[in-house]
Amino acid sequence: MDSRDWIRDGLRAVLGGLIAIPLAALNLPLFVLSVATLILGVVPGLGMVLFPLVTQLVRARADLARRIAAGSGVAIARPYRTAPERAVLGGWRHYRWVLTDPATWRDLAWLVPGAVAGVTLGVLILAIPLYGLEGVLLIPLWIWLGTGWYGYGAIWPFSTVGDAFLSLPQGALILSIGVAGAPYLRRCGALFDRLLLAPTRNAELRLRVSQLTVTRADTVDAQAAELRRIERDLHDGAQVRLVSLGMTIGLAEEMVEADPAGARKLLAEARETSTAALADLRHLVRGIHPPVLAERGLDGAVRALALALPIPITVETALPGRLDTPVESAAYFAVAEALANTTRHSFARTARVELWHTGSTLVMQVSDDGLGGADPAGGTGLRGIERRLAAFDGTMSLSSPPGGPTVVTMELPCASFSPKTTPSSGTG
Repeated sequence: MDSRDWIRDGLRAVLGGLIAIPLAALNLPLFVLSVATLILGVVPGLGMVLFPLVTQLVRARADLARRIAAGSGVAIARPYRTAPERAVLGGWRHYRWVLTDPATWRDLAWLVPGAVAGVTLGVLILAIPLYGLEGVLLIPLWIWLGTGWYGYGAIWPFSTVGDAFLSLPQGALILSIGVAGAPYLRRCGALFDRLLLAPTRNAELRLRVSQLTVTRADTVDAQAAELRRIERDLHDGAQVRLVSLGMTIGLAEEMVEADPAGARKLLAEARETSTAALADLRHLVRGIHPPVLAERGLDGAVRALALALPIPITVETALPGRLDTPVESAAYFAVAEALANTTRHSFARTARVELWHTGSTLVMQVSDDGLGGADPAGGTGLRGIERRLAAFDGTMSLSSPPGGPTVVTMELPCASFSPKTTPSSGTG
């Protein structure tokens, strides 16, 4: 890691520790409010309104903790059950939904320990670098100005100016340790939060079933749309040409004896029509499963795709072999759609595709130097990529600040490769 990277990450973690202290302290009034409104539940109507309201605040605070944990590399999924239909705030159905959700009680159980851990780690994250900074900046100045007795680090008290200036290397060491260790302390806090804020095993299974239900519906819709596209392309393209071909050949048969020259002309037209029909069918097949993908694998297919696009695209791959055909096809079309977005919407001058395998996941990253500002909700095909990957339990993440660059990272679970290797490797 570059020295600037660990300094930047450390300073960011120190700032996070500063923010973590008041956020953690906020847990305590939320806990008191939750207990108070829960007790007020015995009052008809009042508790049924207040407790769900306070629970929403608690969940917002827990969601904030989850987002902060994600910044430390610790993913914490939301475990909450879906609200029942026709559930209205203040109504019995809504109150029972909040009350019977196990995640409600896990959030409450987290508030006080989370406050203690958050404040403790936040103080440590701040105190160590500040103490190091004190040794670097303040102690020599104080001694130089003649402030008298003082001590720092391993020297208590200072007896000479030399002792005072020995605080400089000690302070630099403590400051470095504090900045370098701050991200790890932040991660410890995130791991602690995950103990109670993450879904239980049953909640994970319930969320998984819900996700698979949505994914299955999206996959079925996508397949139906693809079948309609194929049917439309066949009906409007190849089928029309083949019908015309049959009619032309029939006319040629009738004219072959009476007008041989006209028959030859019709046969020439028939040959052109058959060539166009074949091109339509090849284009249709290419949209279903490109021949280059079957012949050369994902590596070669992506390189061929990059060469066909109007901007320079660098391709780097580190794939040990061939993937299963369905996964390979999904990966290819996901990369193709991402590159299509780049050429159509980003106004990029160059782009880059990187493919690698982490041991259990195929990672595809498409980046460009365009204008940025890409949004999956903007109808630029990113939703289609998400749906295609979701059918294989894959994910997509997007980084596209205004002004660029745009980086689309796609991941597909892929435990193994076949021993057959692709013809091309390295960089392009």
